[in-house]
Amino acid sequence: MEMKLVPIEMPDESNIILGQSHFIKTVEDLHEALIQGVPGLRFGLAFCEASGPRLIRFSGTDEEMIAGARKACADVAAGHFFAIFLKDAFPINVLNSIKMVPEVCRIFCATANPLQVIVVESEAGRGVAGVIDGQTPLGEETDEQQQERREFLRMIGYKL
Repeated sequence: MEMKLVPIEMPDESNIILGQSHFIKTVEDLHEALIQGVPGLRFGLAFCEASGPRLIRFSGTDEEMIAGARKACADVAAGHFFAIFLKDAFPINVLNSIKMVPEVCRIFCATANPLQVIVVESEAGRGVAGVIDGQTPLGEETDEQQQERREFLRMIGYKL
C-alpha cells in the first residue's frame, strides 16, 4: 500500500465539495440537485467511474468549473470519487441537497481553503483516506472576535 498527498488546484474565488458516490447516474443526479438548489448556479462536477469503462464523467454550467472538477478527478483518480466546483455560491447553499442524492455515500469536505487529498493506492486501486483542509488553529477567539463572528453572519444573511 502506498499513500500520496494530491493537491487540488482551485480556480480563483471558487469553492469545492469532494465526496464519494457509488453509481454512474451520480453525475446527472448531482447536476439536478445543484441546479434545483440555486437557480443560475455556476458549477462543474466530475465523477470517477470505478468499474466498466472507468471514465471520468462530468457535467456543469461553467466551463472553468467543469475543467477544475475534471482535473481534480484525474489527479485523485480514485474510484467513486466526485468533485464539485462552485463559482459565486457557497457549499452551504447546496450541501444538504447533495447529501440527499441517493448515490452519495459521504462528503469529504466543502471548502475554499487550500486543499490536499490523502490517497491510498493498493493492488485493488485507489481510494481517498481523507483530506487536509486548511491550517492549524493559532489560538481561541476572544469575546470581541465572537461578537465580530456573530455580526458577520447576520450581515451576510445567514443568521437573523
